[in-house]
Amino acid sequence: MNLTHSLELELAHWNDVISRLPNDSSAYVQRGMVRFKLANVDESIAEFDVAEKLDRRLTPYLWQRGLSYYYASKFAEGAKQFEVDLTVNTHDVEETIWRYLCIARLHGSGEARKSLLLVRNDPRFVMQRVYDLYAGRCSIDDVLAVGTVNDQRAKFYSHLYVGLYFEADNQVEQAQNYMTKAVNKHRIDGDYMWWVAVVHQKLRGWN
Repeated sequence: MNLTHSLELELAHWNDVISRLPNDSSAYVQRGMVRFKLANVDESIAEFDVAEKLDRRLTPYLWQRGLSYYYASKFAEGAKQFEVDLTVNTHDVEETIWRYLCIARLHGSGEARKSLLLVRNDPRFVMQRVYDLYAGRCSIDDVLAVGTVNDQRAKFYSHLYVGLYFEADNQVEQAQNYMTKAVNKHRIDGDYMWWVAVVHQKLRGWN
């Protein structure tokens, strides 16, 4: 079964759930995630918006909408979403980095680095190194060196965030190189961030 067909089946499942439970906010979040995986970014945002309207408590947990905002080129909205998310998850490097990426697309990577929020105690060593890279405290090689050959998760995350780092700095060829490796060489099934890399590649025309 190819990936697109699998996603279409997943979408049909959530369509059925929502037809039976139209006020289930979590179902809209799940359907929004599937729409994003299908690279229907604007449709995914609409789903997350419905979920939020059904349950306002969801707002600081809609990190998926922040990612969709980035790929919809709604960078101000993305930065705001991640800032709200960080009020309930102050130790998350990824949301801090995605805020950086949104700001970089608005004002340049120099301004993004100046406004990089402080994060402590992320338990994932690869994300500690990613944070240090974006803060200007380590090299690309330091990030890529994290994890063993068999540690697909660390290798994926290092390549994903190095690719995004180069994109923020408008180095398109380097960004494409690392993002393509993240998708093709370090696939991690069941991880939403792998799908983010797939969608990134598709929307940039790199596949």
